[in-house]
Amino acid sequence: MLVETTMETAPDRAPWKTLLAFAIIYFVWGSTFLAIRIGVHEVPPLLLASMRFLAAGLALFLWMISRGERFPSARQWAAASLLAFLIFVCDYGLLFWAEQRVPSGIAAVMMATIPVFIALCEIVLLRTQRLSLRLAFALLVGIAGVCVLMSHSFSLGGAAIDRAGAIALILGSVSWSLATVLSRKLKLPPSKVMSSGSQMLSGGIMLAVAAAVAGEFHNFHPSAVSAKAWLALLYLIVAGSIIGFTAYVWLIHHESPTKVGTYAYVNPVVAVLLGYFIGGETLGLRTILGTLFVLVSVIVITTTPAKKPGTNRA
Repeated sequence: MLVETTMETAPDRAPWKTLLAFAIIYFVWGSTFLAIRIGVHEVPPLLLASMRFLAAGLALFLWMISRGERFPSARQWAAASLLAFLIFVCDYGLLFWAEQRVPSGIAAVMMATIPVFIALCEIVLLRTQRLSLRLAFALLVGIAGVCVLMSHSFSLGGAAIDRAGAIALILGSVSWSLATVLSRKLKLPPSKVMSSGSQMLSGGIMLAVAAAVAGEFHNFHPSAVSAKAWLALLYLIVAGSIIGFTAYVWLIHHESPTKVGTYAYVNPVVAVLLGYFIGGETLGLRTILGTLFVLVSVIVITTTPAKKPGTNRA
């Protein structure tokens, strides 16, 4: 594998590079949820998402072309566009829309359920994973975490999150999960950076069309947008998409996938804390319990060895 080869040939890399890359995917990606919330208060959500991914996707795409990377084939563009629809239009489009109604920290926790839905897809649809007791426990705990955040019945202090926003986030997580499963079957550009750049670019174009259909251009007046919102968009483009993704790609070529995947545990915690300390969001027992349940579920699922149906237990 490429990851194993690179790790073997670069044993003397500077430790600070690894620490910096992890810090970026932990804290920069965790902070993007608050930046989204700041932006959608002044810029229509689909339009904001479109501007983010059009700019970031174009930058990555042109960077790879300038480095001599081959232009994607028609088949690769089709595959990238399908994933772009699921990831950027359905997942990110719903996330940006939901953050008008849901606190940024809670949105991050809800999006952290993606591994739960990936596991369900593998068990129910693809049948590439067997439902073990460990996985069943993790799935139930994850679902319980979502219920704690959404339920109006539990007296846990603090209001339950907006139901429409919660449903949008769940649908977005399901869409990302389907894209993850499909990406294993589709013919994408061999370069991960080119693949992601083409997906971002396609997704940004589709989001712009969706924003136009939703009438968001009629409600958008650039002169009325504050510097704070423009800075939030710039942060999403440069730090969240370009720098964050570059750090991620570097890490997957130098560290084990298990270590790199720990960002899924850290991002929601960072988002919840930033939402509380900087965004003025509440941090009650409901948020703490829901976050804890979801994180336990994600950790158990992502550390469970894959077992195909019909295989015997070790």
